[in-house]
Amino acid sequence: MKALVYHGPGRKSWEDVPNPVLQEPTDAIVRMEVTTICGTDLHILKGDVPAVTPGRILGHEGVGVVTEVGPGCERVRVGDRVIVSCVSKCGTCEFCRAGLTSHCQTVGGIGWIFGHLIDGTQAEFVRVPFADNGLIPLPEKVTPEQGTMLSDILPTGYEIGVLYGAVAEGDVVAVVGVGPVGLAAVMTASAAGASKVIAVDGNKFRLEQSREFGATDTIDVNAGGDVVAQLRELSRGGLGVDVAIEAVGVPATFGVALDSVRPGGHVANVGVHGESVTFPIERDWINNLTITTGLVNATTAPELLESIERGDIAPEKFITHRFTFDQFDEAYDTFGNAADEHALKVIIAAGD
Repeated sequence: MKALVYHGPGRKSWEDVPNPVLQEPTDAIVRMEVTTICGTDLHILKGDVPAVTPGRILGHEGVGVVTEVGPGCERVRVGDRVIVSCVSKCGTCEFCRAGLTSHCQTVGGIGWIFGHLIDGTQAEFVRVPFADNGLIPLPEKVTPEQGTMLSDILPTGYEIGVLYGAVAEGDVVAVVGVGPVGLAAVMTASAAGASKVIAVDGNKFRLEQSREFGATDTIDVNAGGDVVAQLRELSRGGLGVDVAIEAVGVPATFGVALDSVRPGGHVANVGVHGESVTFPIERDWINNLTITTGLVNATTAPELLESIERGDIAPEKFITHRFTFDQFDEAYDTFGNAADEHALKVIIAAGD
């Protein structure tokens, strides 16, 4: 088969590699129909994830058709069209039973293994461990492109932003950073009944797009105003937003989220941080705040599928560019220059 192989920082290649084979009774093999690129893939190519070694096939998202199953598979069948979850989980360890599948102990203490610790989904075929738990049946009314957004991005925005942030009906929610994950938080916060969803970013295209995803208000950080003051002005009674979802991963945006939330409010950190942030506990110990962090557990895909079928959310809105498997270089160039290319998510599809 062909696959996109990592060869060290800055180097990748669409090349011939051996087909994956079943290694455990609970494995399945999936023929990939559609995949996409995540910001994590870009970090890997920069050399930021040393656990990813040369020779690894990249990718952790997509939809495909099951072509082979191990004797231990009870739910997955050959011929099933499925979403490949970005998180692998045994379903039986202490963490999985507690719903913290992102830290499944059986797969090594971290559920994100595709394109990281094992070969991933940017390939014609992929081996899926614990297939009964890691493959989600794709309903007939949901397209493969829509389903691909449920591998990672939508569950991340929903679980770590909206659910961890305890967004409730009528809440005023600020989403600081409306890249793809931030937009997923915007979409699902709006569907959860937030009275206002305020998108905060410095990219005019993303701010414009955020209104299509459910944002009621936007704040351009490059317009020169006091962002925290503007967020408070849009909140109930000027006391601050009920929930601030940080979806960038830098100290400045974490500071905006923390400074803009009301007493008793929630700060849900979704962004991946590469350096320390400051938490002024001498100021905030008295404010009864809840601050959450997390790696997606990817357990909400069935719930999100129902939302798609009801028409509550429309994940196809994320897709701005489409490519085929022989265009991975172009797809990475486009996604890697998302601001200039006005790219949100790219779709890479197998040929006929």
